[in-house]
Parts: sequence; structure tokens; C-alpha cells
Amino acid sequence: MNQAGGSERTMIEARGLSKFYGPFVAVQDISFSIPEGQIVAFLGPNGAGKTTTMKLLTGFIAPSEGTAWIAGLNVQENRLEASRHLGYLPENGPLYLDMTPLELLQFFGEARCIPPSELKNRLDFVVAQCSLDKVLEKPIGKLSRGLKQRVGLAQALLHDPDVLIMDEPTAGLDPNQIRDFREDMKRLGEHKTVLISTHILQEVDALADRVLFIHNGRLIFDGPTEDLKEDGSLEQSFYRLTSDTDRRAVAGAGE
Repeated sequence: MNQAGGSERTMIEARGLSKFYGPFVAVQDISFSIPEGQIVAFLGPNGAGKTTTMKLLTGFIAPSEGTAWIAGLNVQENRLEASRHLGYLPENGPLYLDMTPLELLQFFGEARCIPPSELKNRLDFVVAQCSLDKVLEKPIGKLSRGLKQRVGLAQALLHDPDVLIMDEPTAGLDPNQIRDFREDMKRLGEHKTVLISTHILQEVDALADRVLFIHNGRLIFDGPTEDLKEDGSLEQSFYRLTSDTDRRAVAGAGE
């Protein structure tokens, strides 16, 4: 398996992660490490195991086998300490629709025990970073899908984490919203480690330094985005890697 990155501090690491539900294998023997400052795309078709792996990495669910590490901390053994380094945006984010963005962010800031003086500064920062100033007092349930995603991102950034993990963050966004989100990610990627799951090839090409490709619960490619392209495009590679007839041969070649 190809590996990217140099001697930088490892911020996200999976060591033999597996999750079984009875006889069903959700993911099996997933291993990779992501150094500080990389934007990595977690690519694969729907149902490949991306969301399960992200839940294992964030401590949302416990692995059947293996360990997950965030900023050098074992997530199962140091859950609270690891969470201080982690911002997590699940596909359906933790939004209370009857709250306003300001109320939600204040609630999460207090839940994270951010001191009041520091919380004011962090609120000002994430509101500006995510362009929420005009909707701070509107109920979240009345906001567009794109604005809800921005509220979710603001929540994930509120405690200034070193690591961002996001599950299908552009699902349901229109082209303008996607463009804005990409710009946000490029700025954040200058000083944070970012893992984004997606099945949208344009997102990978526009954002990622590196691709982790998962299919049928197994990691079958890990390397620079350019190495995954065939004839200058990711589409043919995606088809090849997810073809049942070719998958095992391709996986063996990539390991």
C-alpha cells in the first residue's frame, strides 16, 4: 500500500480497524496514518464503509478490532482528551432546528467548557469564518441546506481543533455552495489536518492532496491524488476499483 507524507506529526491514525455486526463485516483491517497539514479524501461508493470508519476514528462507535488515534491519543482510552483535538461534522450534523445558530454555538461552547471570555472570541471567529453573521438570530430549521452545513462546520471549529473529520460535507449543496465550501476547506487546510469522506470525484480533484479509497469495507488504495488518475481523470479509476471482477487484482497491486 502506498503511503504519503513525511516526518510530520501524525494526527489521524487507524491501526487494523474492523467493525463486525454479527456475520456482517462493515469494515475490515483498515490501517493508515495522516500527518499534520494534509487534506485527505476518503473516497468510495455508497455503502463502502466510509461512515463506519469515520465513526470509529472519532470514537462514536467502538471497533471490533484495532485502534484509532487522534493527535497521538488512543481514542478508546482517552476519549475526552482526543475530542479536544477533533472537530467532527457528520453527514447529518448535530443541529437543533428550533435553536438559532448563536444559541447552538453558545450551547456547544459551554458543553466543551470553553471559558466565557475565550468563548466570545471563538464565536466571533467561527461566525466570520463560516459567514453566519446575517443569520445568527434565525431558527436553524428555517435556514437553507448550505447555511445549515455552515452552522455544522462552525460547531466543529468552535474549540479550534487540530483535526477536522467530515462525512459527505457537500451532499445536497448547490454548485455555488459547493464552491464556497471548497474555499473554506482550502483555508482551513493551511493549518489543520482534514479528512473528508465523499463519493464525488470533483471534490477529490479540487481539494485533496491524497486519496484513501475504500470498497466493500477494505482499503484498496492509499496515495497521492495524481497517482489515482487514468488519462487525466478519476472517473475511470473509480470504475476500475469498484468493479467486482477487477477489485481483488487492483487491491493486490496497490498494497
